[in-house]
Amino acid sequence: MYASENAIRLLTATFHVGILFGMYVRTIKVPSSNGTVNEYVRVVEAYRENGKVKQRVVANLGRKDLLSALLPKLRRVLEGTPTIDGQAEEGIEVLDASTWGPILVLRHLFHQLELWPLFDAFLGRSKTVPYADRAFVLLANRLTHPKSEHGLASWLETDFVCDRQGRRFVPQWHRRGRVRIHHRQLDAWYRTLDRLLAAKAKIEVALYHRLRDLFSLKPDLVLYDITSTYFEGAGPHDFAKHGYSRDGKPHNVQVIVGVVMVGGWPIAHHVWAGNRVDHTTVQEVIEDLRQRFSFGRIVFVGDRGMVTQENLDDFVKDGHGYLVGVKRRRNAKFDQYLERIDETKWIDCPAGITARERKMPFQTRAQEVPSGEPGVRVFVIDSEERRQYEEAMRTRAMERTRQKLEALPKRVATRKEFDAAKIGAAAERIVRSHHGYRYYSWELRDRALHFEASPQWERERRLEGKYVIITTEKDLDVLDAVRTYKDLTDVERGFRHLKDVLAVRPIYHRVERRVRAHIFVAALALLVERLLERRLKEAGVNLSAPDALEALATIRLVTFHLAGQPVRRGVSGGSPHARQVLKALGISDLKPPTPPENQDTLM
Repeated sequence: MYASENAIRLLTATFHVGILFGMYVRTIKVPSSNGTVNEYVRVVEAYRENGKVKQRVVANLGRKDLLSALLPKLRRVLEGTPTIDGQAEEGIEVLDASTWGPILVLRHLFHQLELWPLFDAFLGRSKTVPYADRAFVLLANRLTHPKSEHGLASWLETDFVCDRQGRRFVPQWHRRGRVRIHHRQLDAWYRTLDRLLAAKAKIEVALYHRLRDLFSLKPDLVLYDITSTYFEGAGPHDFAKHGYSRDGKPHNVQVIVGVVMVGGWPIAHHVWAGNRVDHTTVQEVIEDLRQRFSFGRIVFVGDRGMVTQENLDDFVKDGHGYLVGVKRRRNAKFDQYLERIDETKWIDCPAGITARERKMPFQTRAQEVPSGEPGVRVFVIDSEERRQYEEAMRTRAMERTRQKLEALPKRVATRKEFDAAKIGAAAERIVRSHHGYRYYSWELRDRALHFEASPQWERERRLEGKYVIITTEKDLDVLDAVRTYKDLTDVERGFRHLKDVLAVRPIYHRVERRVRAHIFVAALALLVERLLERRLKEAGVNLSAPDALEALATIRLVTFHLAGQPVRRGVSGGSPHARQVLKALGISDLKPPTPPENQDTLM
């Protein structure tokens, strides 16, 4: 028998699992178009659900009459019985066993979002492969095995990725210097990126309308947040700039990315040069929502650090509203709000999903306090989880600062001369690291360093666990305001997916339009991933989207050849989690489309 070790292991494991999990073989008679009746063999699994025994088909093995002739050879393969020396094995020849499950599910989600006709309409036509199919490849790669357009080729060798006709995309290898991919195939991916970017504005609006119809979105609350993503190397001139880095890479040039979310869905994103200041982007985003998406009155939800008082005044003047967090430090009003707390008026907030999973859930409580300003409402939130975290961080920072300050006089004692300037500079560096100035103050007295608790110390303790949000909305109650503001973590989670799971960073493109297109692909992939998470949650499946895609990788498309028979293809059942995902999505047909004759592959 000729087969790869992986394929043999796959086939053997499939049959052994069938025995272990109570699978058995049954036959079914199916009439053909010419009137004859063929008997087919299936592997069926019995399982219990809600106290009832049910059955499901795990694998279709083919026609009974054809399998009968191969039974001795199948038995020998599965039992590992060696052939007699010199005797050729005429059984099964496994030609390919490619990963298929993630692509199967992503194609299904593409259909739900109606991305195929949308891309066909906005990306234009191609003489060979439709741009919509190539765009699917880019998005699927971003979700499953994020690679550059160069690295994408190796992924096409291990995963079965096909167009809507069932033609498999295959890599075209051709080394030219450091590039191993044929330039024509690279050019095809780059042309697709260019088409996507050119149609970005229209695609985002069309997708928003589709989401609005699918999930009854109401564009009243708009969540907005900003992040940065950095470059390895120079990046595009006049676009990749130094600025405030949220990646902890101040020496790398970067770009700024802003994401707009409505109802938990990313509907638009913006990309600016890396030195753009956060609050200067807000009015541009609001105007885009009005002009491009035809939004009427909206409530802007964001962090206070992103907006200025001028921004907030403009929102109100233009008939909009806002709900924003308040900076805790360097803000005299924050202390005034805390002083107005009435300990008898706290309202307990419902625990989140993560908190409910704990034996002793963290408590969050909130109350409205007088704002002192007409038309503005103030809510103070006290979070036990946040307080424990900030207490731990403060304790660690205090201990590190104390140890360094105590060690400084010992260093001074070893020197012959007392240099007050150098000692003072060293003490200042110590208290500024780890935010030590919040907890300790120091002075040089009698040729010695003295330090004690800072006057700010008590204020820091009072701040721990508390944050404040302000809003212009009259109809929001306390719990609605807290829940809406907490939804900003949805945007932050989206950024983590954009930058980590979808591998936006670091960016290696050197042309501005390709950088923008690269981020657009990641944003579209994030949208598809959100839909997968939504469907899993609706079905009660406790899997994240990345975990679901990993489980789906156990579903393989196996191409094999039986002696005396034409080449065939079959799909393995996958792991229990993979089958759980398929059931949640209502996917029963696991086979890829049958390609046109003599058109099995494309570049």
